[in-house]
Amino acid sequence: MAVILTEGAANQVKKYRDDSQLGNEMFLRIGVAGGGCSGFNYTIAFDDQFDEAKDSRYEQHGVTVIVDKKSALYLDGTTVDWYHSLEKQGFTFDNPNAVKTCGCGSSFSA
Repeated sequence: MAVILTEGAANQVKKYRDDSQLGNEMFLRIGVAGGGCSGFNYTIAFDDQFDEAKDSRYEQHGVTVIVDKKSALYLDGTTVDWYHSLEKQGFTFDNPNAVKTCGCGSSFSA
């Protein structure tokens, strides 16, 4: 499995999807894009497109997660969690393939 979505992260995804009235047919797409201070940025967004030839699909805690196969190479074993504190909140990525990460946590190099 390329990406592991924790129950806390899944709950936030479902809450946002419900609050935004997106409907259950919207998938959570997690990927990697070039850029950022360390070379790659994590991407996370809702999408209703799935291409069986290009994407992998996972069901976790009631959320359908889509990862394109190129991103899966960089994300294999990554855990996506939800972090909440007084100073910040948001999704966090614990990526065992990251050689270097930046201070913001949204950029890495592999």
